[in-house]
Amino acid sequence: MNLASRLLRSICLAPVCVALCATPAQLASAHPLRRAPGTSQPPYDVFEKSIPELQAALSSGRITSRQLVQSYMARIAAYDHAGPNLNAIIRLNPQALRDADALDSERKVRGPRGPLHGIPILVKDNYGTRTMPTSDGTLALATLQPADDAYLIQRLRAAGAIILGKTAMHELAAGVTTASSLTGATRNPYDPARSPGGSSGGTGAAVAASFSAAGMGSDTCGSIRIPAAYQNLFGLRETRGLSSRTGIIPLSSSQDIGGPLARSVTDLALLLDATAGSDPDDPSTLGAEAHIPQSYAQALRPGGLKGARIGVLRALFTSTPEERDNLRLINGALDAMKAQGAEVVDVSIPGMDDLLKDSSAIAGEFKFALADYLARQPNAPVKSLGEIIARGLDGEEVDARLRLRDATVSRDTEDYRKVLAKRRALHDLVAGVMAEQHLDALAYPGPLRAPPLIGDPALDSGSCQLSATTGLPAMAIPVGFTPAGLPVGVELLGADFAEPTLLKLAYGWEQSARPRQPPFSTPALVRGRAPHPLVFRAAVAAAHGDGPSANVKFRYDPTTAALDADASVTRLGADKVIAVTLQRGRADTPGPVITQLVAMGRTSGSSRLTLHARDREDLFAGRLFVQLYTVAAPLGMARTAIVPPTDDIVESRHPVALKRPAAPGTR
Repeated sequence: MNLASRLLRSICLAPVCVALCATPAQLASAHPLRRAPGTSQPPYDVFEKSIPELQAALSSGRITSRQLVQSYMARIAAYDHAGPNLNAIIRLNPQALRDADALDSERKVRGPRGPLHGIPILVKDNYGTRTMPTSDGTLALATLQPADDAYLIQRLRAAGAIILGKTAMHELAAGVTTASSLTGATRNPYDPARSPGGSSGGTGAAVAASFSAAGMGSDTCGSIRIPAAYQNLFGLRETRGLSSRTGIIPLSSSQDIGGPLARSVTDLALLLDATAGSDPDDPSTLGAEAHIPQSYAQALRPGGLKGARIGVLRALFTSTPEERDNLRLINGALDAMKAQGAEVVDVSIPGMDDLLKDSSAIAGEFKFALADYLARQPNAPVKSLGEIIARGLDGEEVDARLRLRDATVSRDTEDYRKVLAKRRALHDLVAGVMAEQHLDALAYPGPLRAPPLIGDPALDSGSCQLSATTGLPAMAIPVGFTPAGLPVGVELLGADFAEPTLLKLAYGWEQSARPRQPPFSTPALVRGRAPHPLVFRAAVAAAHGDGPSANVKFRYDPTTAALDADASVTRLGADKVIAVTLQRGRADTPGPVITQLVAMGRTSGSSRLTLHARDREDLFAGRLFVQLYTVAAPLGMARTAIVPPTDDIVESRHPVALKRPAAPGTR
């Protein structure tokens, strides 16, 4: 089966595939290994490329927008339903190549429209798209085809962006692990056994894996910021009213915000330049232009932390054993910001906790907002939340929550009025404290625990509600990695329409700390495909040469971190095996046993070990050893370092992907 057919089979959703996804002919023409006639350049590598880098390559003629689409499709084919099986993409835009060709032609005649001209972008599947269904992550809406693009999609297209496809999301945006009855579970590229967060987890995983230049998500309570924290990304929940919600399937009509996730602050600012602004169909955005600078991106300057005053909300810091690694990194980042010239002070806001409690509007709005949206869709297969539940078209993970929300009988209840009053009061309280204390931002943790394992119902939405309740903007910024190699983020909350300030602070942090590191599981492609597994051997023999010998064949898959070992022991004679082990250590210092490769009394064994961050680092640094123990040599007969082939390593992995992350504020 060729690349086109595999990609079609893995990404399209039957039975609506033919009408809704790219055709085999289109995908065949998208094969990333094709080159323009008369050229000898290798395929362009989009891995970790920023929007300015991509635009420079387009402007120089190094690559076309068609080839960019091809390159991102190749990465999706390699890693979304193969390799780490991220399951981040629901469907590809069947018109992506046609749009790319049109933009390439326009560039030749008129030049680029701007920084996003010909740049592929992925969007969450609650954004209305006229070329693809908008399913909101639920089986119930798998075939829902809006007639028009959401307003933010219209803005992106007008800026020249190519809508490459739709990303997986938590069902109906009603959770933070990105699991749904339509797509199942999406995986975190930094640890595919774990969730990418949600509900915009598909966008977060896809952007982290370089499936597109950047992406769009939505945030009702952390659904942009949690995936940003879990994927080493920058994510922005904007001020309520800065950009339109028209055409985004609602969770809460007053709390929802559409916004960007990106690998860099500059990329995020470029998306904000394209999408911020008023929409006649969204009254909350009227007058937004008064608060929008000429360009968010052009205002970015190094040294943005110098002279800033940042208030630390210690009331939102907790300290359990599971949270210590994250807290250490967050506190280290705050110290590093201070070293970069920021004034960092602890701040308390009396009364904040009481106003935050029970301040979410979702329960009072979701049922009715969803019904209003579906009523405007002539081809909607269902018309209400109640019908979705009654037909069994929702996932078990969200069923109880949806039933609770469907039990709301009226839009106008005393509880709902209390929520609205709390929101107004908390906005005024927080904004007042920030003004009185001359604060540029408030800092507090993102999620303080590791991303949950796939299938684990445990949730950690961090301090998501503060921005959602007040309507004030919040920026998630990456601050480092735990010893397990998992990303950690901190949030900065600003005053109304203070996006330029938040971007300035985030850019200052980014330029000093360089926090971005790509995930190990989705490295640069090798000649257009995922790097092949590394195969290597280790032999351990008695010093005198005629005694027992252990031979191990290893196979390491860099996209899954699976290390397979087939081991055998020969020339035992009357001796017996105690164990053949894989151990940590150094050339002159033995270290602890990681696992047994051959068990006591046996002469062979097969095993699989998934290497975590420290294991991967030690493997490529030559700090993993095979050791043979027998009855005649119970303290160890000999040991040998295992050494993967270095030529393949250079070709198949990004150098920083296996480095231990530096401490915040260091190089």
